[in-house]
Amino acid sequence: MKKIFLTLALLAVFSGLHARALTVAVYHTSDAHGWYSARPARWDNENPARSIGGFAALSALLKKETTPYVLLDSGDMSQGTPEGILTKGMASIALMNQLGYSAAVPGNHDFDYGEANLKVLVSSAAFPFLGANVYSKAAGGRVAYLKPYAILEKGGRKIAVLGLLGRHTATSTLPSNVKHLDFREEAAETAKWLPEIKRQNPDAVIVLTHLGLSEDLSLKRVDISTWTFDPPPFGTLMIARAAPGVDLVLGGHNHAALLRGYHDPVSGAWLGESGYGLSYVTRAELNFNDATGKLEDIKVNVLPLWTDQTGQDPLVLKTIAGFNAQVDREMGRVIGRAASGLGAAPDGLDSPIGGWLCDISRKATGADMAFHNTKALRAEIKKGPVRLRDIFQAMPFDNTLITMRLNGAQLKRLMADNLRGGWSAVQVSGLRVKFRPGPGGKPSEIRLERNGREIKPGEEFLVATNNYLAFGGNGGGVFSEGRDIKDTMLPVRDVMIKAFSKGPVKAPEHGRIRRLK
Repeated sequence: MKKIFLTLALLAVFSGLHARALTVAVYHTSDAHGWYSARPARWDNENPARSIGGFAALSALLKKETTPYVLLDSGDMSQGTPEGILTKGMASIALMNQLGYSAAVPGNHDFDYGEANLKVLVSSAAFPFLGANVYSKAAGGRVAYLKPYAILEKGGRKIAVLGLLGRHTATSTLPSNVKHLDFREEAAETAKWLPEIKRQNPDAVIVLTHLGLSEDLSLKRVDISTWTFDPPPFGTLMIARAAPGVDLVLGGHNHAALLRGYHDPVSGAWLGESGYGLSYVTRAELNFNDATGKLEDIKVNVLPLWTDQTGQDPLVLKTIAGFNAQVDREMGRVIGRAASGLGAAPDGLDSPIGGWLCDISRKATGADMAFHNTKALRAEIKKGPVRLRDIFQAMPFDNTLITMRLNGAQLKRLMADNLRGGWSAVQVSGLRVKFRPGPGGKPSEIRLERNGREIKPGEEFLVATNNYLAFGGNGGGVFSEGRDIKDTMLPVRDVMIKAFSKGPVKAPEHGRIRRLK
């Protein structure tokens, strides 16, 4: 009888071991920014007309997956298209619920409509929102609506997911929306939470974060698998090395796609990022040892969501069509015409769309100069008829115009803060900027000119900018020193729409910001 019981016990153990999957897939998205539908891959020189991306393509791909999987997102879900903006993110939640997301972290732009709106989104989600490092300044404790981590069970495996927001959130959304929140240092919080997570004996530990490896990789699709990085660690590499036990760090924010991931030789962790606009998805494969059950290998790849390869889920298309119908009635309205394309800067300096926006902001406020942050402009306005949708996609933020007085010395510091690594983080009107790149990515020399002569340090000018830069947004620190600061209450989008109503719009002359050799 004892032998029978022993045999049964051994069979139960043996069966339990083999009930656990030897492979679990992790799918990861980030920075969808409201691009729910497929669109032509105009940024891809080899396939500019080929259809890519969207939730219907992702859903179709997932339905073909034969391995147990979890589906994660690193934030910035909705801000970028009319469907995302006008539903204040609820369209994102509906689609993510439909696809069965396992967990997500908020990005900085998920706070753009305030914390109260984010709480509504979180309560509407069928999956947990994570944020271990978000604390209340007044109470001192963590915010209750974000869990620090989640333990996901798939294929008999326990996958721990620790969620972190980037500290940059304090200034990369409208600062007033999050002034009561403390976004604590990502690596320190990783080290703090790992012991508690490890006590639950997970089979793998993932850190999910709205932070990228490096801003230098922004908007790039790149294979960095053979690169080496010099210490000290930075970005997600800093998280990977924060404490022993992190297996995979999945990041975002920089809109980079790490085509084959990156294996950190110091920590042993893998890093992944999934690009912008739901055009790509990262698939990380966690492979476990058959004999020991331990995680022994990870493979990371970024998959393009070419719709002719993935297909599109008709049920998801139906959901998207419902959102589109609500929005198209207003967004399809033609508001004017572009006589030439208004796009990005060919050299990373002043752009056609940026110069135009600064010009019309200066005219609308009567200012001597105008400045807008380059990254606020998210899409090209193409030559031909311009619809309201085009304006919302180019300017997805509900910013207003602010005026103030700054002197020449302050303006020079403003440009020094925003000429980074040879590119300009601000667009300008009313002056010309000449700079010489220096060591460490900072300019070694800056010359500001107006009306053909150099601006003197003590000269004062009326300057227009947007409320994001004016009130503490990235690169806008100098604006806090301005005199006579006034909110005009003119929405930036309304100024753009009015400009098109006056006749065809043409791109301004290029060359306001010049790099000296």
